[in-house]
Amino acid sequence: MNICFKKIKDSYSNKLPFVVYRKPKETTISSFFLKDDMLYTTSSFTEKGFVFAPFNAEEKAVLFPLEKSEYLEEELFLGGEKTLKDYFKTNETSKEDHIKLVEKAIDEINNNELQKVVISRKELVAITDFNLVEIYQKLLDSYANAFVYVWFHPKIGLWLGATPETLLEIENTNFKTMSLAGTQVFKDTEDVIWKAKELEEQQLVTSFIENQLKMISSHLEIDKTETVRAGNLLHLKTKVKGVLDTSSNLKTLIRALHPTPAVCGLPRELARSFILENEHYTRSFYTGFLGELNLGLSSSKTVKSNLFVNLRCMQVEDNIASIYIGGGITKDSKAKKEWKETVAKSKVMKLVL
Repeated sequence: MNICFKKIKDSYSNKLPFVVYRKPKETTISSFFLKDDMLYTTSSFTEKGFVFAPFNAEEKAVLFPLEKSEYLEEELFLGGEKTLKDYFKTNETSKEDHIKLVEKAIDEINNNELQKVVISRKELVAITDFNLVEIYQKLLDSYANAFVYVWFHPKIGLWLGATPETLLEIENTNFKTMSLAGTQVFKDTEDVIWKAKELEEQQLVTSFIENQLKMISSHLEIDKTETVRAGNLLHLKTKVKGVLDTSSNLKTLIRALHPTPAVCGLPRELARSFILENEHYTRSFYTGFLGELNLGLSSSKTVKSNLFVNLRCMQVEDNIASIYIGGGITKDSKAKKEWKETVAKSKVMKLVL
């Protein structure tokens, strides 16, 4: 057994905080194992460590400080993207509730200034014979193109995920981000046709990111949109890169981007209000962000942060997995199709249970 996997078992049974993660398309797993169970937080994002931030940007982010942790890296050679079998049935009650909420969102968009809103739901799945290391290994083995993590703090809970979306990468003042929207089920090819609804949704996200970053950048470049695979799904992705201006920093950049229209909506405040008033559950860390904060070699002046949006994730408590899924609603959305999209997204986590 890998050292990291053994330490996951030990830390989890001893109720000590840890995070183990692998970046997209990499073979190295990295980890922070804390030496105490203190709950450290940050709102300045100036510290070195690993950050785990909630959807609500007003709340503080949880920090695993580098100086309070044992940091490990280990090579791990696993397969590529795999197709897993599905054994799960649909809950008809949650289906009706979700469809009604999507219809309400479409009405709001048609009758008010809201352009897009991301509607999400939580699905509970019972787990028999829960084996944390085994589930995490399945995630690693199945989703080579995702940021795959297991995160635990006894005062917060246990989270696992395989997210396809980068919030931002920054090295000194050079940054990269992406807009990610639109969903199709993968059917043996990435050469697919996208409908107007998905293309418009993607353009809304890209335009928002461009407008937000123009104000704090000295240089900005936007690539062509491409189709990318994330497990059993395909998405539209547009890469964005630039250079921060001299008056901006990492916190400015995070505040400009989070929450993105891919997880919240447009205009951002209207969408956020609609979500908080209508979803009837707390997103917690779903659609927040997580990742490395201000890490770099002490011998060099390079400081890097790698942050990812917390999508395709679940929280596990008392052998129950709470799986979080959502989708972007625009004027062209069809409520039943949006439900089917959340079912497809839920399988990313369900298939490893």
